[in-house]
Amino acid sequence: MELTNPYKEAKLHTKLKELLIEELNLIDVTVDEIENDAPLFREGLGLDSLDAVEIVVLVQKNFNVEIKNMEEGKAAFQSVNSLVDFIRERQA
Repeated sequence: MELTNPYKEAKLHTKLKELLIEELNLIDVTVDEIENDAPLFREGLGLDSLDAVEIVVLVQKNFNVEIKNMEEGKAAFQSVNSLVDFIRERQA
């Protein structure tokens, strides 16, 4: 059983939030305002399908993890937490 490092975990969440803000041009949004469990789409950050395509690219570019199909993306894009879990699983 692998033990998780809370510092490393928080660092990945912060890095991902910073990338989302930068790559998606989220004006007037700070890292602290993005909740780990909040939905990325609709009522959460209010992202749309074009943003989803950009997230696929940023995840591959920055984390060397590929989102291969819509089903994987749908599961991974639920929240920051689910995207972090997806990245960690694929990097393991």
